[in-house]
Amino acid sequence: MSINILKVHPNDNVIVALTDLKAGETVQYQDNYYLLTEDIPAKHKFYTSAMEEGEKVIMYGTLVGKIQIPVKAGALMTTDNLKHAAAPYFFSPYQYQWQAPDISKFEGLTFNGYHRKDGNVGTANYWLFIPTVFCENRNLDVIKEALHNELGYAVTEKYKSYTHQLVEAYQNGADTATLAAIPIALEPEHLNTKRPFKNIDGIKFLNHQGGCGGIRQDSAVLSKLLAAYADHPNVAGVTLLSLGCQNLQVQDFLNDLKERNPAFDKKLYVFEQQQSQSEEHLITTAIRQTFEGLIEANQMERHPAPLSKLCIGVKCGGSDGFSGISANPAVGYCADLLVGLGAKVLLAEFPELCGTEQDILNRTKDERAARKFMKLMSAYSQAAENAGSGFHMNPSPGNIKDGLITDAIKSNGAAKKGGTSPIEDVLDYTEPALKPGLNLVCTPGNDVEATTGKAASGATLILFTTGLGTPTGNPVCPVIKISTNNALTARMNDIIDINAGSVISGEKTIEQMGEEILTYCIKAASGEVVPKSVLLNQDDFIPWKRGISL
Repeated sequence: MSINILKVHPNDNVIVALTDLKAGETVQYQDNYYLLTEDIPAKHKFYTSAMEEGEKVIMYGTLVGKIQIPVKAGALMTTDNLKHAAAPYFFSPYQYQWQAPDISKFEGLTFNGYHRKDGNVGTANYWLFIPTVFCENRNLDVIKEALHNELGYAVTEKYKSYTHQLVEAYQNGADTATLAAIPIALEPEHLNTKRPFKNIDGIKFLNHQGGCGGIRQDSAVLSKLLAAYADHPNVAGVTLLSLGCQNLQVQDFLNDLKERNPAFDKKLYVFEQQQSQSEEHLITTAIRQTFEGLIEANQMERHPAPLSKLCIGVKCGGSDGFSGISANPAVGYCADLLVGLGAKVLLAEFPELCGTEQDILNRTKDERAARKFMKLMSAYSQAAENAGSGFHMNPSPGNIKDGLITDAIKSNGAAKKGGTSPIEDVLDYTEPALKPGLNLVCTPGNDVEATTGKAASGATLILFTTGLGTPTGNPVCPVIKISTNNALTARMNDIIDINAGSVISGEKTIEQMGEEILTYCIKAASGEVVPKSVLLNQDDFIPWKRGISL
């Protein structure tokens, strides 16, 4: 790697700036010299030769766009001179040859997890509250405040204390300058950290805006999603609150739960408000019975499990121009290690696989999976176009500002998270991952919709790379945040768990970083380290609403 630039693939006709470069500079990559005609900010790309309108731009060794206006060698890639383009794809029988990485450092290692009766092993032990409809969100909020504060799971006490100080100062006549000088001072008595249930990692709440209205298909998909969360290996028991008259009936949920796992045997308490004596009776009964369930769930303890019992989701969000060359390939190497160890890996975000389809098809194990991927991808793309949009509109303003000019560039970098192993299976939204190895899961690219979907397919940890910084978490699946660059780690250290910026600075190789990530995963799966998103109770949950709203 050169100090200040990187050519990702030998066939590329663009080069990535690793540091800010100035117009007029001459930079060298291997035996070639390039005179820059414009300033090239770090993370952005410049063209290696002059190009005319319609010419193909290659990055990661594949088509990522076409020139819109003539450009000079050394010119900055922008949305003005480049438009999205992706190569067509097709299925044909292909014998994919994969060389698994050296897993000798990790063979025989275990993690300490929660063993469920169905053979799955959780990395955490949560109690889950589920509303069948948005009408119950308020009741869940009341229960959450009561249980979190008394059982030691609240993380907002310091802000309540700070607000109390502001009120007290204001009532004593303080002006705005005095108020601004008041520090956040957290006294021990303001924070209850004494948890009576040492083996319960948290009490989680799936507030959502569905279950009624919209169309019946929305409720049907939501029911399967909620059933998947109830059956999740990280969940010890469930309290379900229902109104009574909504589209998503309790029986629908129970049917989907039985279909997903006929042997489901976790504690499940069901309450319908329209059958209850009062709001107070509903809430107090739910709290009391849940407390009884917590007593039983607390008897579950961590025990060693082989690494093959891990199911790891891989995700990127708030991506930047370094994502595809630092954190994502490092996570990809970790994914290959996990596959070599017999674990499951979940790669999702179908809009961010646009432009990588042929590579994916070449890696699928069988024709059934390949054709399922093509069908899901085509239907999703067509639905987006029918709505007046398209995959080409996936990159956000932040992505573009930091060097991801087209969806194909973003996608080829995003796909690096999946490593290089064969693809064992292709899953539609909420379908469970059953086969060891790399599985594709159809979800949106949206951070929370994607993590919500991966957890539904069984992810017990999620590796989440970010270059711009995002706090995204999940109620039942710990999310491990990996920075693509040193600056982000320094700026947002309160949400970042692992820094892959050392790859950009040349201090570590992709392989070294991937091994470091897997080592962290083992510790997180054992409860030895707690990811920042878990410490912050960053419990993001957004169901994918695939239908229209009526």
